[in-house]
This record gives sequence, C-alpha cells and structure tokens, in this order.
Amino acid sequence: MRAILARCTLASLLFLVDQTAMATGVETASTQAIHTGERLTYDISWLNVLAGTAVMEVLPDGAGSRARLVTTAQSRPAISKFFPVDNRVESEFDLSAQLPQHMVFRRREGKNKEDIEYTFNHREGTVTAVRHGASETLPIPAGTQDLISCLYYVRNQLPMTPGASLMLNVYHDKRNRQVQVRVENIETVEGLWGKAETAQVVVIMPFKGLFINKGDIRVWFTTDERRIPVRMKAKVIIGSIVADLVDGFSSKTSP
Repeated sequence: MRAILARCTLASLLFLVDQTAMATGVETASTQAIHTGERLTYDISWLNVLAGTAVMEVLPDGAGSRARLVTTAQSRPAISKFFPVDNRVESEFDLSAQLPQHMVFRRREGKNKEDIEYTFNHREGTVTAVRHGASETLPIPAGTQDLISCLYYVRNQLPMTPGASLMLNVYHDKRNRQVQVRVENIETVEGLWGKAETAQVVVIMPFKGLFINKGDIRVWFTTDERRIPVRMKAKVIIGSIVADLVDGFSSKTSP
C-alpha cells in the first residue's frame, strides 16, 4: 500500500507545478511578470518527507518575442531506488500573444516512458497531438494554453487582489479543460528566501486528471511585479503535496 501511494505521489510531482493554473481570461489586468533568465527551484514534500525537486526556467529561444518555458521534476535519490521520476516539459511560448506554440512532454516515471508532443495552430483553432506514434488534430478554443504556459499566463493576467478571477482553458490528453482561478486573500509567506506579501490563489479543479488531487489546488504568488509562485499545495489521497520555493527569488532576469 505504501509503495502504491508513493507511486501516485511521485507521479504527481510535475503536475503540482504545472497544473496550478490552466487559459480565455475574464477580469484581467495584463502585466509582464515573465522575463527570460528566470529560474525557480522547489523542494517537493509529501507527508513532511522531502520527495523530489522541481525547476521552472524561462529561456530565450532565439526570437525576441518568444521564450522556452522548461519545467523538470526529479525524485530524490532515496526515493529513486524504488520509483524514479525524471520528467521534463518544454513549451515554446509567444511572449507578445501569450500563447503556446509547441510543447513536448518527456515523462519518465518508474518503468513508464512516454513522449507527448503538441503543436498549436491558434489561427486555425486547432492542435496537433502526437502520442505513441499516432498523430491527431483536434479543435481548441481561442486562447488555449498548455500545461506549462498556463501558469505563466496567469502570472501575467490575474490581478493579485482578493476576488479577482479567471476562467481558463488548457488542452491536455485529447480534451479541452476549463478551470477557474480565483484570488482568495493576501497573506505573508516566509521561506528560505525571506518574507513576502503573497496572494493566495485557489484553482478550482472540476476533474481528476493525471494529478491525483482530492480537491482544489492553492498557489501563493508574490504581489509585486514579478508575481513569483513561492508555494503550491494540493491534497492527495493521503495528506498533501507541497512545493516550496528554495532558490531563484532574487534571480536576475532580462526584459
């Protein structure tokens, strides 16, 4: 039983970071919180046990209006002995339009290996998905985001004031999924990097996906112009998974 729970938890490491927000916005107040050069590192714990590490980076991709959003998640050495996790998601993101162009998900969990690729054509309103060697083109609503870009979109669009909200659409696993994101309150959060005023944002999850959540997900964004997610938390079958920022709060970024 313990091994099964650990498997579900570790398989969720990446999705805690990626599914904290998913993108047609309402009540938006656009800003530019995202800049190339940002690198955020998180310790991920379950039942107060350090289980893994996740890193979120914004890298240049050779075009001034685009960036590569890269998120990786790896299990700790002690955990890897019985269930290794080494996941990587990379999304090409148009900074001007705030839309994903192409996403590759390299999943390595235990003995399971899978590569998923999405190519977005927003002008035609379609996405082409390649999985297990099969290709399929499906319709998507305007403003659709992927598993990575959704978090950055929310950082740019959601006003960090209580009551502000967004209705978002993300494409994943052959489905368009709508999620509501809402600011609940303002509170001070303390970490290895110090203290910061944050907006506690609840992500209302109307479904159970690859993330084995048992309720809504909460994210704490700083209320300054950077809107850094310093903490993420979600309930699972037993206990909660928590991702706490441990490095990158003072990262130098370039506009």
